[in-house]
Amino acid sequence: MATPLKIDFVSDISCGWCAVGLHAFEAALSNIGADIAAEFHFQPFELNPDMPGGGQNLNDHLVYKYGEDAAAHYVKGTRDAGAAAGFTFNLNQDSRIYRTFDAHRLLHWAGLMGRQPELQHALFQAHFTDNKHPGDHAVLLACAEAARLDVAAAGLILASDAYADEVRALQAEVRDKGIHAVPTIILNDQYVITGSRSAETFEQLIRAALKRTPRADEGTAV
Repeated sequence: MATPLKIDFVSDISCGWCAVGLHAFEAALSNIGADIAAEFHFQPFELNPDMPGGGQNLNDHLVYKYGEDAAAHYVKGTRDAGAAAGFTFNLNQDSRIYRTFDAHRLLHWAGLMGRQPELQHALFQAHFTDNKHPGDHAVLLACAEAARLDVAAAGLILASDAYADEVRALQAEVRDKGIHAVPTIILNDQYVITGSRSAETFEQLIRAALKRTPRADEGTAV
């Protein structure tokens, strides 16, 4: 019988390393094979909750927040790591970063429908591969369609405040656990992995968690 593995994947759609981490983590699960029954729960985290509606130029944002060297490292680092993990970044000088609250509301609903991983992948592709606005409702509806969700129902959710309270409560819960950076991955409510890793490293950490033998680089138990 496959061993159950609950995965709380704390991330933001505007986080490039979250996209890399998800693809690498899924590759690690694939390497382990049918021994694991993985159950994903994508938990909301907003990197830029006060971002204006039109967003901000990505490079300008990174330079302001981290400095020029770090901004250049982000673009090259995510592009190279994404390629290694099988994800394509098409970042350029016109790429922008946006607020993602509505996307998180839609992701919460997708979780109730059993289609959360599919929508998360569609959102990452729309934002980082296709350079689209992940807060634009037309883009979100296209992502819902790609994830094989009910587009009409998605439209009603986006036109209302549905799941706003639930998302805010989950964000508060994440903060209360001391999580201040993404991606953060919690395995079976006990083992915490911070940051994106290679598929090989993720595989080692997953196997260690399943054996209940915490490693030094797994982080602190929640």
